Amino acid sequence: MFELIASDLRLKGYSVQRDALAPSLISGLLETFTSMAAGELKQAGIGRAHGQQANSEIRRDEIAWIESTHGGAAGRWLEFSAQLQQYLNRTLMLGLFSFESHFAHYAPGAFYRTHVDAFKGQANRILSVVLYLNPEWGPEDGGEMVLYSDQGTQTVLETIQPLAGTLAVFLSEDFPHEVLPAKRHRYSIAGWYRVNTSSTLCIDPPA
Repeated sequence: MFELIASDLRLKGYSVQRDALAPSLISGLLETFTSMAAGELKQAGIGRAHGQQANSEIRRDEIAWIESTHGGAAGRWLEFSAQLQQYLNRTLMLGLFSFESHFAHYAPGAFYRTHVDAFKGQANRILSVVLYLNPEWGPEDGGEMVLYSDQGTQTVLETIQPLAGTLAVFLSEDFPHEVLPAKRHRYSIAGWYRVNTSSTLCIDPPA
């Protein structure tokens, strides 16, 4: 599968793989997420670091960051992400330095308006990853992620159902995307591979 992802990224800048991870891992991740205490979930914001703020007109999901201390299914997800990072660095020479990810929950009616994960030349997010955790999800349930070609034409490249095991990987600067409102609770993981832009005056990412 890593070879397919690398080939897609080289040819078109994005890749969508169905049944990308073992069902046992997907169900374990979903159980980990849904068993979290309410206080562990935070309303998602827009922007980065000290400039981040909540804006319910743009996004209405809630998130919980995945840490290496979580272990279990979350730990296996981080291991998978590290293996993918190593493979892509070796085959595409992307210079990916670190990875961060969070669980994301969209309640019925929640959405995320069209956005890009990184602005050209202004951020160090290189590659975006989305893994879906929703079993038995159908077209009538909504909640698709729509991937567009660019901000100007808004040509639809892919409409991705958030079905358990589906993995989407795409260049963070190049593809605007949005999450359409879902009709039932929708669970996923969103992650980003970064390059290291630290200098003697600035540590990246900021604390």
